[in-house]
Amino acid sequence: MLILVRHGRTVANASGLLQGRVDHPLDPIGELQAAAIATAVGAVDRIVSSPLRRALETATTLAEHLGLPVEVDDRWIELDYGEWDERPVGGVPPETWASWRVDTAFRPPGGENLDDLQVRVEVACAELARASAHQDVAVFSHVSPIKAAIAWALGVGPQISWRMNVAQASISRLRLEGPLPSLISFNEVTHLVAVPAG
Repeated sequence: MLILVRHGRTVANASGLLQGRVDHPLDPIGELQAAAIATAVGAVDRIVSSPLRRALETATTLAEHLGLPVEVDDRWIELDYGEWDERPVGGVPPETWASWRVDTAFRPPGGENLDDLQVRVEVACAELARASAHQDVAVFSHVSPIKAAIAWALGVGPQISWRMNVAQASISRLRLEGPLPSLISFNEVTHLVAVPAG
């Protein structure tokens, strides 16, 4: 099983800012979410994380509970928003969002496009599928790589990204055994019911 976990909340998340490669830590709500995630995920064989602090801190909560190392894999880093990092979501003009939604080659100034992100995540997923087909692996990452991993499992391209909502601190699960990966659950958030909305 490949367990895809979106990191806990940061100040940028709470403020409605685009957050790509900017390296914020978890805020106090995010720390509570990380604890809830650790309980919901439970025992796994491996823990993999994006190198960004918000993902690493979320992963470390589970790793410390299980006594496992966190393997850092740069391919699970968030989409690079380039010059738009930390810009309010509403600060990107509506016509730009519209263009982005129909063009997976669209690249924010100085950033990365969804096509390139899809390639790196698919390679990471294929490697995990070969190495961990009979293990449970928790991957702590971000919105865009999680969407790319789900697109890989479903055999579709990155254009589906805009049709998914990956909630803060959510969990999705992919089965890797068998000839094809399959989506078992998507966007689980019931583990967060006791966490204040903040």
